Amino acid sequence: MNDTQDYAGWTHVYSGKVRDLYVPSKLLIDDDTWTGDPLSLSPIVLVVATDRVSAYDRVLSPAIPGKGVMLTKLTRWWFDQLPQVPNHLAHPLDDRLEALELPDVPAELAERGTLCRTLDMFPIECVVRGFITGGGWKEYQETGAIGGFPLPEGLRNGDRLPEPIYTPAWKAPVGDHDVNVSYERTVELVGEVAAAQLRELSLEIFARASEIAEARGVILADTKFEFGADRATGIVTLADEVLTSDSSRYWDAAEYATAATPELRMASFDKQIVRDWLAANWDQEVSEEPPTLPHEIVEQTAARYRELLDRLVAVD
Repeated sequence: MNDTQDYAGWTHVYSGKVRDLYVPSKLLIDDDTWTGDPLSLSPIVLVVATDRVSAYDRVLSPAIPGKGVMLTKLTRWWFDQLPQVPNHLAHPLDDRLEALELPDVPAELAERGTLCRTLDMFPIECVVRGFITGGGWKEYQETGAIGGFPLPEGLRNGDRLPEPIYTPAWKAPVGDHDVNVSYERTVELVGEVAAAQLRELSLEIFARASEIAEARGVILADTKFEFGADRATGIVTLADEVLTSDSSRYWDAAEYATAATPELRMASFDKQIVRDWLAANWDQEVSEEPPTLPHEIVEQTAARYRELLDRLVAVD
């Protein structure tokens, strides 16, 4: 699934579906019998966004060219827009990092690699929805609510919710599906204080990001955040990719206002093109392996990622 390698001064320690993690090689114990978690050992991690694309819990082929660079640029830009929110970026002037004498970020990773402080991550995926769509729309049709929040009758797919709602999920172990949970369950998982902070921060960030996006003619329909506790201070800290095309659903505001059908008004700036093509061309009961993506689907998806980046960042 992953084409990874070590780089000068950096050792690859983990790969997810679309990201690779590296830690400084000199911090690892050079012992074949050592089985500790490198991320618990290292105060620093190099997070590398790849061009890999996933859908339906599978990594697909081929990759989306330029995707890793575009999502990294967008995450960095959003961190700049949210200076009031503590984030996991490693700052060169941090006294805790100066003594580490960190290796340089490899030149080939510079545009898609982010040097971050390791955190004690909360096992909660903090989902905020401002509009009804996707899994929320399906749940509303069945129950009249989303995540336990009762909603008015008569909402259509894609309608704006009366107010944004926080619908967390439990981050299941690797290989399992995340599970939607109640707020009360998050209290059980992380404690009352942390659960309240996660909810409050998620709603505040979503509100601010929505204002910024709509000023640029883009609607932020929903998103998911991840947080961890700073190992030195305990401060709840924003981590991972933030408000990217892979973690968020964005729509064109002009199309949303004028399009004749829900499908057209909710054309998103992400890999929905890939999902739609797979849904029409892959019978998972017949073949466990997804088909190779056609060139035109890859190019159209890359173009949607690029358009969102240009729409948001180019204003600055």
